[in-house]
Amino acid sequence: MKPVNLEQLNFIGHGLVRPECALAHSSGVILVPDWSGDGGVSVVFPDGQVKRHLARNWTPLARSLGINGPLRPNGICLLPSGILLLAHLGDERGGIFSLNPDGEVTPVLTEIEGQALPPSNFVTVDEAGRIWITVSTRQIPRALAYRSDIADGFVAVIVDGEARIVADDLGYTNECLPHPDGRRLFVNETFGRRLTSFDIAADGSLSNRRTIAELGQGTFPDGLAFDNRGNAWLTSIVSNRVLRVDHDGNVEIYLEDADANHLEWVEEAFGRHAMGRPHLDKAAGQVLRNVSNLAFCGPKLDQAVLGCLLGDQLATMPMSVAGQTPVHWTFDIEPLIRAVKTSKSN
Repeated sequence: MKPVNLEQLNFIGHGLVRPECALAHSSGVILVPDWSGDGGVSVVFPDGQVKRHLARNWTPLARSLGINGPLRPNGICLLPSGILLLAHLGDERGGIFSLNPDGEVTPVLTEIEGQALPPSNFVTVDEAGRIWITVSTRQIPRALAYRSDIADGFVAVIVDGEARIVADDLGYTNECLPHPDGRRLFVNETFGRRLTSFDIAADGSLSNRRTIAELGQGTFPDGLAFDNRGNAWLTSIVSNRVLRVDHDGNVEIYLEDADANHLEWVEEAFGRHAMGRPHLDKAAGQVLRNVSNLAFCGPKLDQAVLGCLLGDQLATMPMSVAGQTPVHWTFDIEPLIRAVKTSKSN
């Protein structure tokens, strides 16, 4: 594998507000979370044009649910109907909400096993129609869990409208994704610093937890994708790394834009359980702004787009191998595109 360098990066879009999770589509459109106003998504077109698609009914809906603050999508996914699912990363409460092409937001899941859903990190759908959800931690505020000795994150699944927790005690659960073999779920544990897998039963139950790769200093795994050979690709916050993990658990760095002094500062704080928001809220790379996510894109899926926590654009780069075709790759997004193109709010 030949790594890429920073000179091979291009940037698209403008004015994005916390585009943490990039979702690429066969149309060439890229969808990202948008934290402006009441929250929603931004649609980035192939020519770099950006259109916002914000929630139009969030304030009264949130009030009725006892949720304070605006909608703060973190992970997003697309359903076959063209409706989006958003994982709400609120300060105190989370939830999974649908965002329709007309801008209406509807609650999908706000409680689980009799408890209010904590700030919710990620959501994705698989080929069987199961919806997978991660909650990084039950700590409030979440920064209390930026340490190696806390493992209270979980994975939940919705099957036939019923939600349940299927894996618990994870070290800050982040993006999760079914492996292309269809038999395993891979999960990033950001502050556990490992890539973990579970066997998936037909009903969505998870078992046989095992570690695929332990990740060393400077790596805090966040984003997850698979190439067409079944290798896992991870992104690391703080160090702006893109890494490949092969079938044997070997880890290689494909891209890095890290500041040595910043990494040393973060590692020192992490080592004494004192890491906090200031360690994540600084963009210390030369050009990258705290990379959090990777999605294969382009007609041949031989490019990648990088979501980030702090930038207002998206980086794209060439990949050494094509990506696994995402489940949502050809889902219908025309109603959403028509809506954003005619919206007066853009």
